[in-house]
Amino acid sequence: MKRNLLLTACGLLLGASLSQAQSATGTTNLSLTVGAEAALTVGSSTALSSSGIAFSNYTGTTSLTYYIRTITSGTVTMQVTSDFSPAGGPSVATPVNGDKLAYNCAMNSPGTHGTVTNCSSNVQASTASATNIASFGADSRSASAGNTGTVSWTLTNDPAYKAGGYNATVTFTISAT
Repeated sequence: MKRNLLLTACGLLLGASLSQAQSATGTTNLSLTVGAEAALTVGSSTALSSSGIAFSNYTGTTSLTYYIRTITSGTVTMQVTSDFSPAGGPSVATPVNGDKLAYNCAMNSPGTHGTVTNCSSNVQASTASATNIASFGADSRSASAGNTGTVSWTLTNDPAYKAGGYNATVTFTISAT
């Protein structure tokens, strides 16, 4: 009788260890919330040049690529954050004798997903506040490689400018909600 009890106890222990063995598979549930996102790349330098005709305006084009996904809306703005320097040349903050830095913009549409509204033509650049160059509607989504756009600049060629090189900094900002 003693022998039977021992075998039964061993059988119970063996059964308990088999029921706790690890499985070869497992599962998990993934969850994700996709939010609004925005990013852009801007050409690092834009040369303004004149066509060679006496005192014709200086022109140039800045290229950019934007990446956007909106829920309700998005914008691209820009502002002259550092006026032309050194002194003696054009000025955006305190224009003299008809100085004017104006721009036009052309942002390519995000395609079948959403809309883009470009800026008005011949907008005067500002150091005081950012100006809109593009607005995006609800559910706008760029291509994964981004969508392109340009800002075309026109600067008055005033004979009063002292000869030399001048630089200004323009800051572009994109946002999405």
